[in-house]
Amino acid sequence: MTLTRLFGGPPLAVLLKLVVLSVIVGVVLSALGLSPYDIVDSFIDLIVRIYEMGFDAIELALRYFLLGAVIVFPVWLIFRLLKRFQTRE
Repeated sequence: MTLTRLFGGPPLAVLLKLVVLSVIVGVVLSALGLSPYDIVDSFIDLIVRIYEMGFDAIELALRYFLLGAVIVFPVWLIFRLLKRFQTRE
């Protein structure tokens, strides 16, 4: 794999375009009152919320599973036992 293929063009030209684009985006974000730290902090908060939400969802699913299992498993066991005794006759 060549550097031209990796960068999608001549590496120096691509890097120069990225630098210019970064400066323009930086000016716009600064005018909006944003800083790199705000963006990083928001991203970290997003990851933490998704992580916590994931475990909350797992806990909620486990609660529903246990609630349903109290009914489903005994009923299933009774039907299996009844079916087993019916086939022996």
